[in-house]
This record gives sequence, structure tokens and C-alpha cells, in this order.
Amino acid sequence: MTMGSNPIIWEADVLRRRESAMHRFMTQQGFADYAALHQWSIDESPAFWEALCEFCEIRFDRPARSVLARPENIMDAGWFDGAKLNFAAHLLRHSGDAAALVFCGENGARREISRDELRTSVSRVAAALRTAGVASGDRVAGYLPNCPEAVIAMLATTSMGAVWSSCSPDFGTSGVVDRFGQIEPKVLFAANAYFYNGKVCDSRATIAEVVAAIPSIVQTVIIPFIDSVPRTTNIDNALAWDEFLAAETKLEFTSVDFNHPLYIVYSSGTTGVPKCIVHGHGGTLLQQTKEHVLHTGLTAGDKLFYFTTCGWMMWNWLVCGLGTGATLVLFDGAPFYRDGNILWDIAEREEIAIFGTSARYLSALQKMGFRPKERFSLPKLRAVLSTGSPLAPESFDYVYDAIGDDLQLASISGGTDILSCFALGNPMLPVRRGELQCKGLGMAMEIFDEAGNPVIGESGELVCTRPFPSTPVGFWNDPGGARYRAAYFERYPGVWAHGDFAELTHDGGVIIHGRSDAVLNPGGVRIGTAEIYRQVEKLDEIVESIAIGQNWDDDVRVVLFVVLREGLVLDDSLRDRIRLTIRENTTPRHVPQRIISVPDIPRTRSGKIVELAVRSVVHGETVKNSESLANPEALAHFRGHAELES
Repeated sequence: MTMGSNPIIWEADVLRRRESAMHRFMTQQGFADYAALHQWSIDESPAFWEALCEFCEIRFDRPARSVLARPENIMDAGWFDGAKLNFAAHLLRHSGDAAALVFCGENGARREISRDELRTSVSRVAAALRTAGVASGDRVAGYLPNCPEAVIAMLATTSMGAVWSSCSPDFGTSGVVDRFGQIEPKVLFAANAYFYNGKVCDSRATIAEVVAAIPSIVQTVIIPFIDSVPRTTNIDNALAWDEFLAAETKLEFTSVDFNHPLYIVYSSGTTGVPKCIVHGHGGTLLQQTKEHVLHTGLTAGDKLFYFTTCGWMMWNWLVCGLGTGATLVLFDGAPFYRDGNILWDIAEREEIAIFGTSARYLSALQKMGFRPKERFSLPKLRAVLSTGSPLAPESFDYVYDAIGDDLQLASISGGTDILSCFALGNPMLPVRRGELQCKGLGMAMEIFDEAGNPVIGESGELVCTRPFPSTPVGFWNDPGGARYRAAYFERYPGVWAHGDFAELTHDGGVIIHGRSDAVLNPGGVRIGTAEIYRQVEKLDEIVESIAIGQNWDDDVRVVLFVVLREGLVLDDSLRDRIRLTIRENTTPRHVPQRIISVPDIPRTRSGKIVELAVRSVVHGETVKNSESLANPEALAHFRGHAELES
């Protein structure tokens, strides 16, 4: 529980606040502060979303008959009924010689694509897709690194009303088939190979296996991402990228309904085959544009960077930045290649304004003692974004001490489920240590206690009580929506339960305590795992940690696994220091009964640690889909602990 007000650690100066898009939007609507603006955005939701479209110049090919129908039910609410638009058309609305995409590879490669060149490439791929038989509603998949061709193929696909889905090339055959096999794509884009941490990883054998396993694929397009690796010749109906491209033609956009499927994205899949979550053109465009323009302050000419792969929702979030006229900086490779310098080399050289990454990356830099501001000139950098897991208070200190003291540090939280955020940054508001700055506009986010009552200053379930446009269109192959309803609306009928254990502060900030399905429950007291990680990872000896609740003596005991710095040993003295640090900064209930050293912690391919998988292994249960993990071999370190005494 948060007691009292958390001190402000950064606030923009008056001029910067007044020049922000958020301030301009707020004053246009006649409000004097963000709290009043937010309340209006949920009380008068249709008026808010209409005003947003006007402010951000989101144009409809055909206007809506009504903005919001059936507002009493989030799942069945109808947004912008009758409206027609196209997501790709908005992203490609800017023209000229200015850079739309800058690609920076781990191996030092750099490519720049102008807005006009991007549009031309999209038109050629779209024409080729039509020739291949792709029509509106068909699925097109990308098994690709974070490269320009991934953006081009997505825009071409969505420009014609087809549906895009992608995953990163580090997925093995079964991981790809588990995803794409469910949605039956007609065309697959894939790279021959990719770089990671100084190594060339050849993808050709996996591509061949995937194509053989998914009979719906009638055309495979191979991007020669690494010149030294030949284009494979043993894949049926495969063409190289240049062979596939059609002649340049006029780019035409298929006007589609607001909820026409745009993307299919996937749950992590650590407890079974991944869920295929369908998002629509309109909801995705409105939500992500709102977050870019108002909450992030992204403007035309800015350089926007997010460290992500094509298999993480932040890639979908990143590419929408094209609609603002910003330049997207794409990177593919290992973030710690060349001793942690590589991303900051890019930030300096490309003059990045918005630098997005994961909480894990910032924590690792801190443990390394890496201080970017002492090595790099970053005069254009004005915001650092963090997501993927809760950002510890100490990481807030690190950013302001080691990266820059005049930055908006925005920890943001949402998910693949909504392809956007519930809580995030705000250029007008102060940053408080360990907190997300605010609820997102238009998002009726609350924290419910176990009885379903809204609370402030207490931990509970993060929920949304009113409709918002980026709810999924549904799950793929879920007639009647039974699985979709069970995923989000079973606990609180009519209310979206997001699955995060969180806290709303009296200052209007948000603290994320971890996933609610991983909440620990010793003695019936609910504890968020992030509360423990924040304390443990203060210690220099600890690289990272993971905590689970283990069934024990008709109760639950907290078991903590730690990864130590190289060469160190977990002895009783260090265990005592860990327990003391946790006890002094939380409660006795948070103190683990067992502390065990492991060499590695399993995580998803987007970098999230997987408490549920570890809990299953400790209890002798089978992890249903270890292929979804980036390092499934790490699970072996947790076997054999179920019967050991403390």
C-alpha cells in the first residue's frame, strides 16, 4: 500500500508543458487540468473520440452513423457504426523526401527509406499480393526480423483489407506453426537469415518446415536479409523479394469497416497454444494515435525508436508512428552487442527523440554501471519509454542519473490484448519514482478489491469499466465469443479484467505489482511479485530474480530464485541480507521462506519472465508450450525443488 504522496522527481518546464499536444488538446476542449480532461473523456466518450479524430486529422472515407452504440457492455459495444477507413492510408498520408524508415542492423548496416520510396514499395508489394490471389480478409504472415520489408509488407497487406500477422525469426518451427497454422495465411514473408549477438542465424530450414506444415501458404517470399546466405531452393512456390515485386502502380486503399480485421497477434502461449487475438483498423488507429500524439508528444520530424521484434506488440505500436510524420528507427539484433553501446550509438547518430525499451534492459544497464550520458551526445532525446514488466523505482533513479536529467520517463502498461495502454505517460504531468504517470485518455481504468469495489491506495485487479475502441474484434476461430468472454469478462461481468495486479495512487499515478495470475497468497494475503523484485534487485549481487508461491503444509510459501553476478555464491549471509532487505521495505509476508540460486530465468520472447511456468515445474506439472519461451532450457534449473525442506 502506498502511504502519502510520492515525491516528484521530474517535471517539464512551463513552456514545454504549454507547447505539448496534450495541453493544446486539453485547452481546446475547455479544461484546465488533466484530471478534468480524463473524466470528460470517459463520461462523454463519443465526444472525446470524435474530438481526437479531428485533432489528429484521422479521416474517414465514410462518416459514422453513431460513434458508440450499446455502451452498457464493453464486449458488445459498437464503435463508429457505418464508418469506412483504412489504417495503411493514414500511415502513408505523408509524402516527400524525408525519411520514413531508418534501419540500423547489429552488423553496422544502415538503410534509409523516404516517404515516397515507402509508398512506391508498398504499391509494388500490394500489386504482387493481388496477383498471388490475396483478397480482403485473407491472412498474410511475416516471419521476419525488424526490417523495412516487414513494415512494407504489413502496409501492403492492410492497404487492401487483408490481415497481417507476424512473429520474429528466433521462433522455432513449432512456435511458428502454433501461431500461423491457426490463421491459415495465404502468403508468407520470411528472411533467409538474421544476425544476433555477432552470429548469423540461418532460417531457411525452418521456413521449409513451416511451409510444409501449413498447406494454406500458396506463396513464400524470401527477403535476402543477409547476403552471405543463399536464397533457399527447396521451398515450394518460393520467390525472392525482388522477383515477387510487381511493377510500380498506383496505390489504392480498400475502404473497410471500423472493426474490419487489421492484425492478428498472439498471447504468450506459456499455458497452451497461443490465443489468436484479432484487432481492427479503426480501434488500433485511434488508440495508438492518441498515445503517440497526446501521451508521448510525438510530432512530425521526430525520430521514434523502440527496441522490439516483430513478435511483440510494441512493433505494432511503433509502426503506427508513421501516421504522425515521424521517422521510425528500426533495429534488429542483440541490445547488448558491443558491450551495451549499440543502441546508444544509434540514438546519438540518428538523433532519436523518443527512445523506447524494456524495464529489463534498463535494469541490466544499471547493473552494468553503464552511463550513456557520459559516452554519448543526446541533445534531441526528450523521452524514455519502458514496458514489458514493472519498472523498479531504482531504475527511475538510474535513468535520471545516468541517461539524462531532463527527460520524460514514461513507464507504460497495457498489452497485446488491447494493442495499446491502460496507463502511460503524459508530457504535462510530473514523474514520480516507481509510478506510471496517469490513466490513458478514454480509458475508464480502476482498481478493484476482491469484492469488486474500486479502491485507491490499495492493491487489486486492474479493470476497465466502460467501452474503449481497441478491445479485440475477437479471437480467431471463436464463434460466439466464448473464449474471448472467458478471458476478460468472467470475473466481473461486463467489466474488462486485464490480469494485472496494480494500485492507483492518490496522486493519480499507477503502480503495477505484476500479473494477477502470478500473485502470491501466503496466509491469504495477496502479494504482487514486482514488490519483491524491486527490493531484491537493489542488491549488487543479484542480476535478476523470480518468485513463486509453492503449495506447502496446506498453505502457500514464497520461494525466491535469484541469478547472481558471475563468480558469486549464494550463502547464508547473502540469504539473510535478501530477507532483511525485503522485510525492511515491505512486510514480513513478503519474505521468502526459501531462496535458491539458478543460472538463468525463463522468459517469453518479448523478455517477460514467466512465473506460471516456473511454478508448474516446481510442482512437477508439465509446461504445455515451452516453445513460446526464448530460453526453454532454463526450466530445467527449477526441477527438483518441490520436496526440499526450507
